[in-house]
Amino acid sequence: MLARREHARGELAAKLAAGGFGPEATERVLDALEAEGLLSEERFTEQFVRSRLDRGQGPRLIREALRQRGIAAAAAKEAVERDDAGWAERASQARSGRFGAAAPADYREWARQARFLERRGFTTEHIRLALGPPPQR
Repeated sequence: MLARREHARGELAAKLAAGGFGPEATERVLDALEAEGLLSEERFTEQFVRSRLDRGQGPRLIREALRQRGIAAAAAKEAVERDDAGWAERASQARSGRFGAAAPADYREWARQARFLERRGFTTEHIRLALGPPPQR
């Protein structure tokens, strides 16, 4: 499994349990893999964040996906915040990739684009920086 891609310890433990391995054997194997440097939560987290950034996802969505994979909240937050300065630019790129370079012409279009960015996991601050202030209604 590790030859294909990085895994979080919790992910690998769940896969081994589904394959019929007992919890004690699973823990011994995972500990041995970590000792040899073949299993690394930090390496998994970095690779995961990088792949999600390439997909145009925002920090909230990435943190939640890491949490679901068993990564501690503090480690997930730290991994996502390493590139904190670039989130507004990433939101702007995601918006222009979907809607084109032109700014939203009216409030309805601004709100539609803001909802798109929100679903992608960007914060309100990143959305406002990417879209600018909402046009008057």
